[in-house]
Amino acid sequence: MADANTPNIDDGCFHQIKNERLPQAQRATHAPRILLLYGSVRKRSFSRLMCEEAARILNRLGAETRLFDPSGLPLPDDAEPDHPRVQELRTLTNWCEGMVWCSPERHGAMTGIMKAQIDWIPLSIGAVRPTQGKTLAVMQVSGGSQSFNALNQLRVLGRWMRMITIPNQSSVPKAFLEFDDNDRMKPSAFYDRVVDVMEELVKFTLLTRDCSDYLVDRYSERKESADELSKRVNQRSL
Repeated sequence: MADANTPNIDDGCFHQIKNERLPQAQRATHAPRILLLYGSVRKRSFSRLMCEEAARILNRLGAETRLFDPSGLPLPDDAEPDHPRVQELRTLTNWCEGMVWCSPERHGAMTGIMKAQIDWIPLSIGAVRPTQGKTLAVMQVSGGSQSFNALNQLRVLGRWMRMITIPNQSSVPKAFLEFDDNDRMKPSAFYDRVVDVMEELVKFTLLTRDCSDYLVDRYSERKESADELSKRVNQRSL
C-alpha cells in the first residue's frame, strides 16, 4: 500500500521523522517495515479501516506497510503450520520490523479473530524468534463508549511475544461515527491520536531496529546455548 493521502492532517504541525535525532553509530537506511493486523472480517470492518488509515500515515512518515487480511486463516491447531494463510502471516511477520495490532472490543475483550492471528505466530521457529525485539503499537475500536479492555490484553500479548510495545495507544469509541461515506476517518481528536501513535511507532522502530538483537540478548539464553555446546563438544562419540 503506497497511498499517503492524508487530507485531515495539519501540514503545519506534521513533522517528518528526523533520523539525526536518533543517535546510533550505524543505522539501516531502508524504510521501516510495518505489518498491520486487524481483528474483524466484516465487509465494513472498522478495525480494518483504522489500519488502512494508520497505514496511510505510516507511508507518509516514510514507512513501508503491509496489511494482513485474516479471512480464511484457520483456527489455531485446526490446521498444519504449512497452511498457505498461516505461511503468509509468518512470512510477513519475519519481513516486518514493527507491527500495529487493532482489534474491536467484543464481549469486553479482543476478538477471537485477533487472538487467532497472534496465536499462529510462534515465539520461536528453530533459532529464529519472529517477534522478539520488534516494535508494536496497539489500537482498538468500540461500538459503544470508550474502553481499554482490548488494548490492555494486546499489551499483555505484546510483552509475551517479547515485543517493544510503545507507550502511546489509540481507543476509538462509537467507531461507526468516526468514518465518512468514503470510509475515511473524520478529523477529530481520535484521528489526531492515531497520528501520534504512528509517529511514535516509527521513531521507536528507527531507534531500536538495528540494535534489537543486542537489546534482547539474555544471560539465561547465552548460558543455555553454552551448556548445549559443551555437551555436544564433550560427547564420547558422534
